[in-house]
Amino acid sequence: MNIQEIIKKSIKRLELEGKLLTPDFYAEAFCKEASKAGFNVEDCSKLDKFKSMLNKEFQEEFKKYHLKTISEFAHFLISRLNRTTPSHCANLLESQTVFTRRVLQVVEALHNKEAAELARKSLELLNRTSSPAEIDQYRQLWINFITTYDDTFLQKLKLLGAVDTTNLRKTVENLNLQNANFALSKPFELSNVASLLVASLVPSIASEVNEKIATISQKIKKDPSLLESSSIEAEIKSAISLRIALDKQSVKEMIESIDGVLDKLSLRLIEMIESSDNSTIEIQKIKKELESYNGSGIANFAIAHKKLYTIAVALEENTQALTKDLKKHSGEVAILSKRVEQLEQELERAKEQSKEDFLTKLFNKRALDEFMNIKEAEFARYQKNFTVVFFDLDFFKAVNDTYGHDAGDAVLFTFAKILKQEARNVDIVGRYGGEEFIAILGETDLDGGVIFADKVRSKVQNARMMYKERRIELTVSCGVSERKTRFSLQSTIKAADEALYKAKQNGRNRVETK
Repeated sequence: MNIQEIIKKSIKRLELEGKLLTPDFYAEAFCKEASKAGFNVEDCSKLDKFKSMLNKEFQEEFKKYHLKTISEFAHFLISRLNRTTPSHCANLLESQTVFTRRVLQVVEALHNKEAAELARKSLELLNRTSSPAEIDQYRQLWINFITTYDDTFLQKLKLLGAVDTTNLRKTVENLNLQNANFALSKPFELSNVASLLVASLVPSIASEVNEKIATISQKIKKDPSLLESSSIEAEIKSAISLRIALDKQSVKEMIESIDGVLDKLSLRLIEMIESSDNSTIEIQKIKKELESYNGSGIANFAIAHKKLYTIAVALEENTQALTKDLKKHSGEVAILSKRVEQLEQELERAKEQSKEDFLTKLFNKRALDEFMNIKEAEFARYQKNFTVVFFDLDFFKAVNDTYGHDAGDAVLFTFAKILKQEARNVDIVGRYGGEEFIAILGETDLDGGVIFADKVRSKVQNARMMYKERRIELTVSCGVSERKTRFSLQSTIKAADEALYKAKQNGRNRVETK
């Protein structure tokens, strides 16, 4: 066999497997055909070569994924790299970038003692090894400063001369002191409005200022005349909405926190009262109040605090009795908890090992996949042919919509009984999912599969399916394919599924093959 014949067989393999002629699929098919023909191609052994270069841990994971191509190997390595967490240096660099940007914005307005002091401390922070949390803390300090900083006093000097907010010395030199009394007595209204607006953008409840709010505040403070422009309106509205959202979120978190504490205290207090024989009338009143409380009616945190304090006092008075009782039963609780945990683990293992569909009592998809792999192995070794038949109940959704889901379950159970009755002992039948069923007929050719499918179809059509004294008319469509005419198990299943689709397209209640 020469290389041209191997190429032709590779292309033929792709057609039989239903795969596109892509470089990756072609390379895989070529290597299989070359190996089959006894050709030793260096490119086909690259995967084994790369595999031997991996450490033992990666080699074990490599085997688990059954990688067959260089492309799959590359995806495997990429996925491993993507699973790593960002390094400390990456986090630190990102925090320093945001921090430095904010500092540079503030430096443009430096003419203030507080700003200079904060800048000095920030430089000290940068000169030593700092954690991302420390840097983020100072970033927030700068945001708070730039958001609340007020330099409108400079605008009051505009009528006395040129004002340069970047150079205080030059501003002072340009002052015309002869007009001082007149200038200082006349307010600069736009700057005042800008100052008030910036102050109103600061969240009243939330502890932090958002980056977006800080940016718009800085723009307005640097150039109050922007307020006369319609272009800034949308940004201001967005910032206001964001400020409100931040406050709402903070209020929500506060209420959720209080709700959580109240819930825990409520449960503990109620348990204590129910286990105590000498509960006081006052504590019983608190119990009733807690039982009726849902957390939505408290808008005043002072009221909530008062309620919590009252509950805490009541709990404190009964803590000793409760503690003794808990110590008495703690050992029993620990043993029961451990037993429950063991039972849960056993139940989980039982679920994983189960191969039966809970409704129809047929094999489930997991079991069917295992049986099909066994049949495929027998075919590969002993050439034992088998046929796959797909069944799909026609208009099953209409049954659920018309008669209800209980009727639908009854129909599925009845069809499963019919399928099981028609199958031989050596045949494997199961529920593949929803209203779709499958039969794996051992040592049966295509004609035998068609006969079996048509028997089931006829019996379903003639069956008297009754639900609450109402007959449900039902039919089933079938798709049949045999293994020996297909290149692989997957192509056999795909062919049976396509045949089922063909039966649906051609009017339903029929058997089609492919």
